[in-house]
Amino acid sequence: MKGWAVENLALLLIDLQKDYFPGGKMVLHESEAAVQKAAHLLDYFRRADKPVFHVQHISLRPNATFFQPGSDGIHFHPLVMPQRDERVISKHFPNCFRDTDLHTQLKTERIETLIVAGMMTHMCVDAGVRAAADAGFTCLIAADACATKELQFAHQVIPAPHVHGAFLAALDGTYGRVLKTAVLTKLLGK
Repeated sequence: MKGWAVENLALLLIDLQKDYFPGGKMVLHESEAAVQKAAHLLDYFRRADKPVFHVQHISLRPNATFFQPGSDGIHFHPLVMPQRDERVISKHFPNCFRDTDLHTQLKTERIETLIVAGMMTHMCVDAGVRAAADAGFTCLIAADACATKELQFAHQVIPAPHVHGAFLAALDGTYGRVLKTAVLTKLLGK
């Protein structure tokens, strides 16, 4: 694949927090399967001693129903718990670049390419990938390491797999490449 180099690569894990998993306040479709794939990517990056950035959403909206400050739901899923040398970016908006120092940290590390995994595909993953691409980063999105939920529009229920597929299809080719975790790890030389 052209356009990216392994030496300028980082993993960006977006909002892999307890509220999105069984027992949480906003359980997503197939979130457990997605976090297992994200954990697989995280293991590769740790063994390769490559940079990892964990994004944690903490809602400041007074009527927030999940990711409330001080709640258990804001904590990371145990499979992707940050280690001491991994950066944690706290955010309050869907776009992980908005009002954070993520861009500065990536540039300081000379990162050019991001492998992105996280939740929700239709919201924070979408917003983060679009912002990253607009800022000049190459984005590789791990399709099976992301999850979302069903949506409703004009009295119609849109099933979660359709939401997931539509948003990834919109990103693929314009804002990044959408690939399965197995393909990404093969490209990385695992």
